[in-house]
Amino acid sequence: MKQISAVAISLAIVIFAYLLGNAYKYKFHQTERIVVTGAAEINFESDLIVWNATYSRNSMVLQDAFSLLKKDEQLVRSYLSQQGLQDTEVVYQSVNIEKLYNTTYDDNGRITGNTFGGYRLSQSVKVESNNIAKVDKISREITQLIEQGIELTSSSPNYYYTKLGDLKIDLLAKASADGEKRAETIAKNSGQKLGGLKKATMGVFQITGQNENETYEYGGTFNTSSLKKTATITVKQEFDVR
Repeated sequence: MKQISAVAISLAIVIFAYLLGNAYKYKFHQTERIVVTGAAEINFESDLIVWNATYSRNSMVLQDAFSLLKKDEQLVRSYLSQQGLQDTEVVYQSVNIEKLYNTTYDDNGRITGNTFGGYRLSQSVKVESNNIAKVDKISREITQLIEQGIELTSSSPNYYYTKLGDLKIDLLAKASADGEKRAETIAKNSGQKLGGLKKATMGVFQITGQNENETYEYGGTFNTSSLKKTATITVKQEFDVR
């Protein structure tokens, strides 16, 4: 009876050791992977320009300010039309009305109240076009309107790319191929063969101006001030090895 118990115990130990060994091998095999980060970048040029300008008029009488602003609008419309812009490329926003007040002070510099200073009416115009060179030129030569007595402020144009979705897909494919190539090199140099892709995570999409000292942002950079841009993306990949 004691001999049977000893044999049973020995057999149990052997089975346990076998299972433990296989479990260790399985765990080791599971952790035997290659993790790489593939990257890709591409230079491209914007195909859409957006430019905004605002003109305004002041008057103590609301109707007078509105009348002057409408005359300014006609001059702006005429100027943009003469420059070759189509009506579909130009949008005029609604008129904004602001009441102005002047602060009054006593001899000691203390505020005593406010007096009505008239009305300020303003209107913004937005140009959105694929003819980048033309709108660029208009934005630089807008002083022609100012010389006609229009109180106009102009912002710098913004540049966009309308096929960004296609560009992003192409960039992802290149980044993935770059990551796989890196993983193959690592596997080869360690005497192993690359297995299947187990996991892939896309990094942040970054768009910066070409040849500009811009820093990448954690949530992504989206440059709109440069006509020529560079798009970059990373892909983190995890491969099995054989």
